[in-house]
Amino acid sequence: MSAHTKAKRMTAPKIRALKGERPVVCLTAYTTPIAQILDPHMDLILVGDSVGMVLHGMKNTLGVTMEMMIMHGASVVRGSKHACVIVDMPFASYQESPELAYRNAARLMQETGCAGIKLEGGVEMAETIRFLTERGIPVMGHIGLTPQSFNSLGGYSARGRKQEQWAPIIADGIAVDGAGAFSTVVEGVAQPLAEEITGKVGTVTIGIGASPACDGQILVTEDLLGLYESVPPFAKQYAHIRTDVEEAAKCYAAEVHARTFPGPEHCYKMSDGEK
Repeated sequence: MSAHTKAKRMTAPKIRALKGERPVVCLTAYTTPIAQILDPHMDLILVGDSVGMVLHGMKNTLGVTMEMMIMHGASVVRGSKHACVIVDMPFASYQESPELAYRNAARLMQETGCAGIKLEGGVEMAETIRFLTERGIPVMGHIGLTPQSFNSLGGYSARGRKQEQWAPIIADGIAVDGAGAFSTVVEGVAQPLAEEITGKVGTVTIGIGASPACDGQILVTEDLLGLYESVPPFAKQYAHIRTDVEEAAKCYAAEVHARTFPGPEHCYKMSDGEK
């Protein structure tokens, strides 16, 4: 057994301590088998509310519920031993008040066994982040393009591509850091802005569509695997399993039609002495 296999699970403080040491490697997972495959290679696995779109066919993340996040979060925790597992707080589970956020965050941690939670928002969520961190709940922030706010943002377009747009986004990063978040997802911003934010905060910045300037990177695993025909412009397909799955299904259907599957090796024999 390798030393890496024996290593203790990553924690929020360990992730934060990686700032300036080496890049932090993160991917999403929603199921036990995927978590088992990713776990040895990841510092952090995020159970994102993107599960609503990726696995459940939703058009956006707004319909994702606490029950869904608990179910998928627990599945990922069961499938991992090394990575720090963080679970997204779904829309409307934390915005109303710090107290509501605490109750729901505590429930997520109790019922999944995860190491912390992620929530979206900057300056306006700083009080809530502080309330949670002061009560023992590690928080990952999320600024820049925040998908739960796509209605108020006017869509999913990148932010901060003009310098006059930088100030509020930088203020968000500083507020999240000051409130005690151990890391912050920076999504969909221009590289110079990502560099500016990363240099101004003590927390680890995790980029998605935010250039290599961040302290770490995250992608949706299904984008990385090529499960869909197209991926966001900031993502890279490292495999093309959609093609493999389609070919496997085609071959299976052909063999069933031809009655060549199941073959003799796939069939149960009668017990000894039975005809």
